Amino acid sequence: MMNIQDLGELSGDLLLFGGAYSNVQALEALIACANARNIPASNCLFTGDVVAYGADALACSQLLAEFNCPAILGNCEQQLLDGASDCGCGFEEGTACDVASKTWFTHATAQIGARAEGFWGDTPDWLLLTHAGKRYVVIHGGAMDVARFIWPSDSRDVFAQEFNAIEALIGPVDGVISGHSGVPFERMIDGKTWINAGVIGMPPHDGRAATRYAVLSNDGLRFHTLEYDHNTAARAMEHAGLTQGYETGLRSGIWPSEDVLPQTLRR
Repeated sequence: MMNIQDLGELSGDLLLFGGAYSNVQALEALIACANARNIPASNCLFTGDVVAYGADALACSQLLAEFNCPAILGNCEQQLLDGASDCGCGFEEGTACDVASKTWFTHATAQIGARAEGFWGDTPDWLLLTHAGKRYVVIHGGAMDVARFIWPSDSRDVFAQEFNAIEALIGPVDGVISGHSGVPFERMIDGKTWINAGVIGMPPHDGRAATRYAVLSNDGLRFHTLEYDHNTAARAMEHAGLTQGYETGLRSGIWPSEDVLPQTLRR
């Protein structure tokens, strides 16, 4: 049974972010940006995956809980709740992403353990809200698959199918706010908006250490870079033995593997 929470009508700027990825330095910087923009936590919408590649799963989870912004479950949180052995992304066995995921997920599991229920037991799968006269839904990956990767280069049919599946459950929407894939983008499909806010815990494979978040205002959407202490985050990963390449990616801005990326987004 899907847990859907309706936030009602929100006014003012909305800060959209996802994928803290156990990168507590990035989450601290994001919260500082929200404060600098005078955006309250109630207007900061988190699209899931508070834990993943980084060293500080527990500290990141605690900080997000203290921030107390509206949030949904990512596949990583759901897998921890279920006591699973991996992140549930469906990586092809033996690929670089598959091998690395087993290491960082084991690390996150060791830090979180039985605390998972306390952190996320009541966290919804989706959020509903109205902003500037438009109805939005916040999801993680896809409508029927929380770990579905949806890319800016995907066909119109992919987005149309997702909108149809969402609206079959909750009625008409003007936009979807999503996360998971790690690449920020906005697509317009038949007058509806699909927004991926990007992630703050890992760069979007563009050769820069800065990560991304988005701000939705009455006059539209803007993506922003997030500068944070990526060297400290990378060193924490190295100290924890998380050296499958993601620690290098924090510095270089390049993912350690392009296994998951569609051909059009590979370098």
